[in-house]
Amino acid sequence: MASTEPAPPSRLRAWMLEGLSDISKSKGRQLPKPTEPAPAHKGQRWWRVMCLTGVDYFSTLGYQPGIAALAAGLLSPVATVVLVFVTLAGALPVYRRVAEESPHGEGSIAMLERLLSFWKGKLFVLTLLGFAATDFLITITLSAADASTHLVENPHLNSALHDKQMLITLFLVALLGAVFLKGFLEAIGVAVVLVGIYLGLNVVVAAAGVWEVATHEHLVTDWSTALTAEHGNVLAMIGVSLLVFPKLALGLSGFETGVAVMPHVEGDPADTEEKPAGRIRGAKKLLTTSAVIMSVFLIVTSFITTVLIPEKEFQPGGQANGRALAYLAHEYLGNAFGTVYDVSTICILWFAGASAMAGLLNLMPRYLPRYGMAPHWARAVRPMVIVFILIAFLVTWIFDADVDKQGGAYATGVLVLISSAAIAVTIAARKARQKHWTVLFAVISAVFLYTTVVNIIERPDGVKIGACFIAGIILVSLLSRLARAFELRVTSMSMDDMAERFVRDIASRRMRFVANEPDKRDIAEYREKIEQIRADHDLPAHEDFVFLEVTVGDPSEFESVMNVRGEVLHGRYRVLTLESASIPNALAALLLHVRDTTGGIPHIYFEWTEGNPFTNFLRFFLFGQGEVAPVTREVLREAEPDRARRPKVHVG
Repeated sequence: MASTEPAPPSRLRAWMLEGLSDISKSKGRQLPKPTEPAPAHKGQRWWRVMCLTGVDYFSTLGYQPGIAALAAGLLSPVATVVLVFVTLAGALPVYRRVAEESPHGEGSIAMLERLLSFWKGKLFVLTLLGFAATDFLITITLSAADASTHLVENPHLNSALHDKQMLITLFLVALLGAVFLKGFLEAIGVAVVLVGIYLGLNVVVAAAGVWEVATHEHLVTDWSTALTAEHGNVLAMIGVSLLVFPKLALGLSGFETGVAVMPHVEGDPADTEEKPAGRIRGAKKLLTTSAVIMSVFLIVTSFITTVLIPEKEFQPGGQANGRALAYLAHEYLGNAFGTVYDVSTICILWFAGASAMAGLLNLMPRYLPRYGMAPHWARAVRPMVIVFILIAFLVTWIFDADVDKQGGAYATGVLVLISSAAIAVTIAARKARQKHWTVLFAVISAVFLYTTVVNIIERPDGVKIGACFIAGIILVSLLSRLARAFELRVTSMSMDDMAERFVRDIASRRMRFVANEPDKRDIAEYREKIEQIRADHDLPAHEDFVFLEVTVGDPSEFESVMNVRGEVLHGRYRVLTLESASIPNALAALLLHVRDTTGGIPHIYFEWTEGNPFTNFLRFFLFGQGEVAPVTREVLREAEPDRARRPKVHVG
């Protein structure tokens, strides 16, 4: 009879999990190896990657002038100058420093993670990830909703599409997901084309607006007269601009994603993983160039829209609401050019979610699986794209595809991330004993913290939505970690010469290990432990043992590299010492490693843990110790389904 081969993984599963090293497993479970990412491309020129982050940053021109006009009225150009000053003197220096400190795209979250350990550090990171998810997901849904607004409000299409905005928004979100399912490099190519066309068209619209203002001198005179009558002097104008600044915070979006996509920036041939100087230099060029381009556009467009567009048109229901530059394009360059501008705006607003998606795909798989708080498949791009798109569908439906309703949540996410980045670089500068930079970054941190607090007070819906994302991430993460509690968490293992000698020696006979919780480590401790094990299991006096002692490091870590050290104590007791986040998982990993290197089946001996079993399980889940014996056996059972090859666990 012909033997049957195991069925290979389906094409769909292989395609979905492309890039994971453990798509197909052998029958015998080995010690897991670190998950390997998909083969990395050589990188893209910094200006090409800038276009990917720029589809988010530059696309705010589609709605930022209108938001500024609604928030500041005639003062919009002055308030925008304040925004530009904060951008160039605050956000830009902060993120240039972030690029130096985290050149692998981890961003300010990783900088702050290094300051905290144990569970408080993990919960803090999960909280920041919640705000990052708020920022990035609302970027996807808000941009798609604004793109559909431009489409619906086009004079040629309004009658046919006026009640189809929800459907159009969902379609645009789905189309964005389809691009990322195809591949990331394709997304960069699309971004370069869209940004080039959009910025070119905006130059034409801005030039037409400036020409209109220059040829009608009374426009500036009327505006300045009305502005002076309303606010009095320059100091009053600046004061009011500072008060309305938090409402303009959407104009700061894009910096966090600019750092998140750093791994895709081409570096120098001499770059190393530890010091990618070329990549850092390219990322700084990316951040600076995009900030300068956007600053020029913001100042010019806020001025011409304020001077040329009647105030009533900015109000909800007005023709310039959410589309001020599109209004000018139709008004001064004709409906044909205006339609071309609408199409360009729709495309870049739709694709603005690409930079946000890139940020999500860089951040979430980097943290959650490492914390044991997401399944293994969360490291693969395509399953995560589907998850994020489904969440974006839900957010779009909750907010009824309305741009204004999502603005508060978007601004909150942006400001929390920028504030955390400012705090992170302040601490980094202080540790580096850079006094002047510390003072500067501290002042910038205070500005962004003030802006964040004011924004939350005025628009509390943003922090409420962020809290929902945070609660969802923490709940799902803890459930995932609970479900994965009995996984073999050691990614790799190394043994020193003494430890290898112990294993080789004991492999020539029955391999017996004793799990010992180190206390005083005096001769009495080891003698009494052996006597207890022999009595509990009725073993003869001549049986030889090797002690295993695990020291718990950071129990909140999920995966770890384990180093095994051998030593002889009191001239007679052989001890293998290990450091890990979890005692049972470390013991199971060592036993499987010994089995695989020697070919024999090791035996390990425990004593029962005193106390309530449920309390002991919580101790294991939170602190890596507690109900050691049964949990070790369970980890071995999951790692090795073949009972004949499974290390033996004895408890007495």
